[in-house]
Amino acid sequence: QVQLVESGGGLVQAGDSLRLSCAASGLTVSGYNMGWFRQAPGKEREFVAAISWSGAATYYSDSVKGRFTISRDNAKNTVYLQMNSLEPVDTAVYYCATNGDGLNFQSTYERRSRYPNWGQGTQVTVSS
Repeated sequence: QVQLVESGGGLVQAGDSLRLSCAASGLTVSGYNMGWFRQAPGKEREFVAAISWSGAATYYSDSVKGRFTISRDNAKNTVYLQMNSLEPVDTAVYYCATNGDGLNFQSTYERRSRYPNWGQGTQVTVSS
């Protein structure tokens, strides 16, 4: 059974940093591209960042580029999202997910429908 478990969320002040982790079981993350999405209250789930299976390619939404960094440790079967200079608009539930699109990933990384496996999410709240 595939399971993704996010952790590392919390309540922080604007300008602070957090590192989210996504630990996988039931699959080997080295075989998958991975993504982070977030969903704020009353809004649709949106793409945040993605990383190819090898880690060679990373992608970010314009709203987090330069502040967030996605990385992976395939030996630990874990993907990370380092979030710096957090802003109140970053408040949301953050989800990690797997993407098995292989070489098509560069065209599909933003599409929620291409991520079949999701974690339960971790809450990030940024106060002003």
